[in-house]
Amino acid sequence: MTITPAAPAIDVIGAVQLLSRHAENASAFLALNDETRHFTAPGIDGLVAYRPAGRRWLVQLGGPFAARAEQPALLAAFEAWAAGQRRRVLAVQLLRHDAELYAGSGYVVNQLGSSYSISLEGYSLRGRKMVKVRNMVNRAHREGITVAEVPYAQRAAVTGALDAIDAAWLGAKGRHTKELAFMIGERDGRGAPYRRLFVAQYDGRPVGYVSCAPVYGVESGWLYDLTRRAPDAPPGVIEAVFAHAVEVFQAEGAGWLHLGLTPFAGMDPSVEVPGANRRMVKLGGFLSTRGHKIYPAATQASFKLKWLPQVTRPEYIAFAGKVRLGGMYALGKLTRTV
Repeated sequence: MTITPAAPAIDVIGAVQLLSRHAENASAFLALNDETRHFTAPGIDGLVAYRPAGRRWLVQLGGPFAARAEQPALLAAFEAWAAGQRRRVLAVQLLRHDAELYAGSGYVVNQLGSSYSISLEGYSLRGRKMVKVRNMVNRAHREGITVAEVPYAQRAAVTGALDAIDAAWLGAKGRHTKELAFMIGERDGRGAPYRRLFVAQYDGRPVGYVSCAPVYGVESGWLYDLTRRAPDAPPGVIEAVFAHAVEVFQAEGAGWLHLGLTPFAGMDPSVEVPGANRRMVKLGGFLSTRGHKIYPAATQASFKLKWLPQVTRPEYIAFAGKVRLGGMYALGKLTRTV
């Protein structure tokens, strides 16, 4: 089934400028991933980021990226266009105000997980609670790890080495493991010039890196996105990269470092919006505590919580009309979790 474009495609610069005007979601820059498409509507300064999934679904990332007053109209336009394509809408990574908009528009909305954020003002790795992290950073430096940011113009020189880290990192997770997609960033692609890349070197070769994406809105700063470490890298590599990135961002005056969404983490029935599906609430609780084979929520949350983020927020998933197993399966295939 082909999809008829709703409007002329918005270019990368235009999309970045639009997000800088309207995006409040810390993960909004994932809309610039290569295969993610953009819906626009005449007369509305906004876009909807989405991907087709299977034959019957459009999976939307975040809410409508537009001024608050225009979000309902942009959502309605996207729904009408999706209906014309004979596809249903499933939205993920919605913030609370998005969740309330979707619930009021006839969607069934449930918590998907939690995201974590660090206010960089006054933040440091000092103190008793951060002693383990400091020890790992110091250990990495004693082993000879060095960390530096690689500007976009110089990245071609390390691309092969970073590709090898990606392959080794994925291979260490098991023969059948697939790299996650859609709800995670990309090192390369059309958004690459806007991302920041911090690389750790050991014995003259890259052994780990972190890629960060820009975050706009009231809590502007950076999204700590992709993390990769070579299996044979000395302990403390990622901690050292993280510490270096924090120092760079603080020196630049950035306000926030966002750690992103962890699906099925921090599941709490008290944050559900009215009309939440009860079976989904129970399923979310089960996956949070016993669903590690589907997604390692506890491990991912533990990694983020060790940095002592000051803010934890619920994020939501919304099904048009009602929860459908076909939509959940389509999302799993799209993100490569099934």
